[in-house]
Amino acid sequence: MKIDKEARYSKDHEWVRPEGDLFAYGISDHAQDQLSDIVYLEPPDAGDEFEKGDTIGVVESVKAAADLYLPMGGEVVEVNEALVDTPEILNSDPYGEGWILKFRASDPSEFDLLLSAQDYEKKIEEEQE
Repeated sequence: MKIDKEARYSKDHEWVRPEGDLFAYGISDHAQDQLSDIVYLEPPDAGDEFEKGDTIGVVESVKAAADLYLPMGGEVVEVNEALVDTPEILNSDPYGEGWILKFRASDPSEFDLLLSAQDYEKKIEEEQE
């Protein structure tokens, strides 16, 4: 299982990584592994605004559908449109080409409240026991 050391993680297995004055967002390698073959992504639209923890979209696999939650409040600036046509990129490259959206945080300090890569790794180990 891969973990991006530059990212912070939510309890719902989503990652957020600073990129300039924006934050990139996606699902973790662990999440895509649990979902299995991803076949559909319904992202929000650029310009949509969300509060911390709001449902922002849906990801579906051959096994299940899962809501996506934004672990920080903010405004969606860019959506990775490539994932709408080829959602399987989420399986092959969740931290690279598989970013779902980029957003401008309403409170950038919320990033510090997310799990560090090390704490996220511990969380996954505990879940698998």
